[in-house]
Amino acid sequence: MTADELVALEPGCEWRSDEVGDDYVFHLTDDHVAELDAALTYAQERTDDLLDVTRDLFPLPTLTAELQQITRELIDGRGMVLIRGLPLDRYTKEQASTIYWGVGMHLGQPWPQNAKGHLLGDVTDQGKAVTDPTARGNELGQVALPFHTDGSDLVGLLCLDAGAGGGDSLVANAVTIHNELVRTAPELAAALYEPFPYDLRGEQPPGSRAWYLMPIFTRQNDRLYVRYIRPFIESSKRHPDAPRPSAAGVEAMRRVDAMCAEAQYRVDMGFRAGDMQFVNNYHVLHSRAAYQDDPAGGRVRHLKRLWLETDLIPNDEKPERFRLGGTKSYWSSKGRTKSML
Repeated sequence: MTADELVALEPGCEWRSDEVGDDYVFHLTDDHVAELDAALTYAQERTDDLLDVTRDLFPLPTLTAELQQITRELIDGRGMVLIRGLPLDRYTKEQASTIYWGVGMHLGQPWPQNAKGHLLGDVTDQGKAVTDPTARGNELGQVALPFHTDGSDLVGLLCLDAGAGGGDSLVANAVTIHNELVRTAPELAAALYEPFPYDLRGEQPPGSRAWYLMPIFTRQNDRLYVRYIRPFIESSKRHPDAPRPSAAGVEAMRRVDAMCAEAQYRVDMGFRAGDMQFVNNYHVLHSRAAYQDDPAGGRVRHLKRLWLETDLIPNDEKPERFRLGGTKSYWSSKGRTKSML
């Protein structure tokens, strides 16, 4: 796509931090919590495996309408929500995870997060080194993570323990960044529509190529789709047959990173235990500030993660590589498992 062919996309989804305030926070009421408690009891009376909990097995008579509105806001609005007020101290980790899973089933359908088929991932220090080319962000502890997207329509996080300090979740508006580049630096925007190499981090099928090509920006049916994981682009260099990004592509990535660092394009969310965050992977980039753990004091940061597919964007309307079964066809064939530490 040339610079002359570019247009601003989905302007109704643009925002800047001073326009958002704290409107992205949805506060659970006492009645909402009672409804979640009742749904947890209903589900646990019918199955002892949270992966078997469907929307029907987690009935939310009044919250369902609220969650439907949240889903629409995620797809056609701000692209982010923080659901706050779950009293985590009254639940075991398994019960809290079941509530989180049940809420997620009202937003979409689970999507495997890796080649092992994990549907409910753990984000905590798993002892992996930043220099390990097979390490994934959810396995890295305490260090800051760069702005990136994940591999599904929606990504959710449940905070079980916020750790001893730090660890803010940072969310930047990719729609605003895209449209600003189209308006002010169209040559850089056009470079981001070109294919970039991504390392598969050792999760490719046996005998298959260890990297794939994908643009950072994709336009389909006047929707913007974003896939940006710069560490995976950088680590693709370890494969001699992987192409290298162009000079314009490298400069365009630098510009995106710089814009994400500007306060006007992002909001910073400090997680509390019980917070549930959901974001639109195509419209926002997310990152994490560095944090501290205190194992001796019992404060170790631990989040649960969901990847979800929403029916508000039918699979056949997405670009091929954003469909369940696109780059994830090997993953989806591996079955389903929890990732419980």
